[in-house]
Amino acid sequence: MTLKEKVEKALVSIRPHLQADGGNVELIDISEDGIVKVKLKGACSSCPMATMTLQHGVTNAIKEAVPEIKEVQAI
Repeated sequence: MTLKEKVEKALVSIRPHLQADGGNVELIDISEDGIVKVKLKGACSSCPMATMTLQHGVTNAIKEAVPEIKEVQAI
């Protein structure tokens, strides 16, 4: 399984929670040095809690499933 596939699998696990609130997350890029770039979409893109969602939901899910990832950034 590629790094991208592992990250996508982690996003699939968190996506239902985001969709329940009218949002979503899209994988944009994974750099060579282990930085994942994602885009919060829908209600998540303008939600005041988006930073918390990214840090505690998306980042935790990705790092737990793919420990080699160093950082997750929202773009």
